[in-house]
Amino acid sequence: MSEATQRVREAVQAATVGLIEREVLVELVVLAAVAREHVLIIGPPGTAKSEAVRRVARTLGTRTFEYLLGRFTEPSELFGPVDLTKLRDGLVETRTEGMLPEAELAFLDEVFLGSTAILNTLLGLLNERVFRRGHTVEKVPLRVCVGASNHLPESSELSAFADRFLLRAFVEPVEDARLEDLLAAGWAARAEVHPVATVADLDALSAAARAMDPSAIRGELVAAARALRAAGVTLSDRRVVKWQGLVCAAAALAGRDAPTSADLWPVVWAVPDRTGQELAREVLRDALSKSESATLPSAAEEASASPAARAARLLRDGEAALSSGGDVEAVLRQLDAGFSEEARTAELSALRERLVAAAAS
Repeated sequence: MSEATQRVREAVQAATVGLIEREVLVELVVLAAVAREHVLIIGPPGTAKSEAVRRVARTLGTRTFEYLLGRFTEPSELFGPVDLTKLRDGLVETRTEGMLPEAELAFLDEVFLGSTAILNTLLGLLNERVFRRGHTVEKVPLRVCVGASNHLPESSELSAFADRFLLRAFVEPVEDARLEDLLAAGWAARAEVHPVATVADLDALSAAARAMDPSAIRGELVAAARALRAAGVTLSDRRVVKWQGLVCAAAALAGRDAPTSADLWPVVWAVPDRTGQELAREVLRDALSKSESATLPSAAEEASASPAARAARLLRDGEAALSSGGDVEAVLRQLDAGFSEEARTAELSALRERLVAAAAS
């Protein structure tokens, strides 16, 4: 498992190069792929939602299906056309070659614009990993589906469908202070992204996560659920139960044999709305204080704002800057602003020495 963890970690790092303020999206898609859950991204057009997902797909080498849904999208555009040869024999079967039922990673933009027929078929794909249409019933290789929309749906029917997307990410345009970084990264982003890990690595981590025993942190999950519900955060029973799979997947990606308090941070991303997520960060501040992940540092840090998560992210960013000739001074400023000399770990102190030497050369 350690080799699979390392390859997926390198895939995450490769996918996030040149993405400004979208590292969390990349990491949540990877977390969902290992947990075999789905991600919903809410944000305005032009905020690199699709680019983040494409980069994950390329670095993981997955078979991918991507589509922009509209009011008049036909089911055949996603699932494939009816087999006319078999139709003459009275069988309504679908030819799925190259379509969504054969994808390992799917990205559906404006997912809530799909018709009732499309959404009903998607439910089987998302929940059971089974494609049903006419006489066609087949298991699908889907690891993760990423849905995107400008806003959360208001109707109860669409809200029920949206609840199948366990992880939620809310994005905004890059802040003004980082526009220079955005322009530079956008120009450099034309470089090709190559596979670093494989679907077999994801499957190995998924199997490891499923084999874990979450009982050691079950009490902390129960306490978190009670605290959030007491604060007015709406959580369905299904979401609370699925937290266990998320923390086990986070542990596997961090290279641990069992989930610990350091892996509780995904519960924030499983809160269904933005206001609830912000409240969860406050209510669960103490419970999430040990959060960290060497593989998914940005998602862990943004969920928890814990010192351990910040340290893990700085270690990753510092090593990347040193190896690629990046902006070592920017990392050095962040390190000094976030950690006093007394608060630095041995690893952070050693990194700072290397950053200072690189900045002076």
